[in-house]
Amino acid sequence: MITGGDAPRDLSRLLMPLGGSLEATGDLFEPYRLVDADGVVLVPAAAYFRELAGCGRPAATHRSYGMALLRWWRFLWAVGVGWDQATRAEARDFCSWIQLAGKPARPPWPAFHAGAGSAGSMTCHSASLISGGTAGSGHCG
Repeated sequence: MITGGDAPRDLSRLLMPLGGSLEATGDLFEPYRLVDADGVVLVPAAAYFRELAGCGRPAATHRSYGMALLRWWRFLWAVGVGWDQATRAEARDFCSWIQLAGKPARPPWPAFHAGAGSAGSMTCHSASLISGGTAGSGHCG
């Protein structure tokens, strides 16, 4: 359990929303964009991607950083904190949660695409990720 901020957070029980996504655009100057669960572009991330493009960073860098930002935004959504309200406590808890949760689980390739319309509403329990739970095992759903 992590303490600090207003209240302790039990990160082992944190439900992580799988909403939002990193979308490839095919645009040389904006190769990726980060969107929320409703498909709305996350403006702060778009500004950051413009900075990356202005520095001449390759599309692979945009994708890599974009995936990291997506995990950060999902964490903030899970704890109910807006990106512009996040403090050092959220940064600390996020770093602790990353160590606890590992990589997010996805259903096997065919099952993921067969139910792609509902993937945005799916959540996983971080302890299930640690114990090797998958979408079909009853741990995630």
